[in-house]
Amino acid sequence: MDLEEIKEKLRSYDGPPVKIMEVCGTHTAAMVRNGIHSLLTPKIQLVSGPGCPVCVTVTAYIDKLVELSRDPGNYVYAFGDLLRVKGSTSSLLDARAEGAHVVMVYSPMEMLDAAGKDPAHTHIFAAVGFETTTPAYALLLEEAERRSLANVKLLTSLKTMPEVIEWLCAADLQLPEEERITGFLAPGHVCAVSGYDCYRPIAKRYRLPFIVAGFSGEELLLAIYGLIRARGTAAVKNFYPRVVEEYGNRQAQAAVARMFRPAPSAWRGMGIIENSGLILREEYAFRDAGSDGLFEDHTGTGCRCADVLMGRIAPLQCPLFGKACTPASPRGACMVSQEGACFNAFTGRDRM
Repeated sequence: MDLEEIKEKLRSYDGPPVKIMEVCGTHTAAMVRNGIHSLLTPKIQLVSGPGCPVCVTVTAYIDKLVELSRDPGNYVYAFGDLLRVKGSTSSLLDARAEGAHVVMVYSPMEMLDAAGKDPAHTHIFAAVGFETTTPAYALLLEEAERRSLANVKLLTSLKTMPEVIEWLCAADLQLPEEERITGFLAPGHVCAVSGYDCYRPIAKRYRLPFIVAGFSGEELLLAIYGLIRARGTAAVKNFYPRVVEEYGNRQAQAAVARMFRPAPSAWRGMGIIENSGLILREEYAFRDAGSDGLFEDHTGTGCRCADVLMGRIAPLQCPLFGKACTPASPRGACMVSQEGACFNAFTGRDRM
């Protein structure tokens, strides 16, 4: 079957309604960029999941980063999107405007030279992310060890995908059957590190299909069609074989295991999920900048980011969307990140 035939089947599908969750924030952006929503019958519903690391980070973590940045003895480094996310009162961008030491970087490794030249300050990286970025933080610490840079630390909010997907599947059982997720577009970048075998127990337990997909329009359409055909089964398939292997990248996994161990983690709107996070191992605890216990989350009045992240509502159903909350003046984290569902729904309205 060629691509045009698949497009036609997706446009004309008239079977049982399906609700497909794309877990990865990059998939969310790719869906909008490629106009995938406009190619589907209304019986095929696409919802975003908790795969945007900035979006699922709780306010207590942001508050701690802001506190650390305001200490004159520290420099705090972060990726660009994180700077604009507000904690309970302020963002890192606010703190920087007030004179705090906040530095935007494109790679964690950028802080090493600065730390080496400036032993009088502690240099702290805002280590946010999933399996995709965690190996980079492990390599950062290994290089800091090699260079004997004791002033390099992390504030961690590292999360792992299988546990939150399991949580979502269990929570979905409380919903009417017609509102439940019927299949998952598994995160391609994450699976490049973790593999996809880890989703087999979840697929079997909840009888839900998982398909690993790439990021082109053709790859996304093929995966959606595959999930429709696999509806009601426990199929786990890899449609991204040029990048993803069944058991993932063993070398990257080993690097992470040397530095980190599983721990409970707080997810925006979902609370604390056991073993869904990674924290530094005890022998490297001296490199932690105060990550323990950052579980509180204070969502702004009217903001429904949590429901968007769980696939309960579409961004346009939030009362703040496009009014009090826009990319220029975001009220919720889902409108801040370029991987956020609300940001993509706003900037890609003409393609949805």
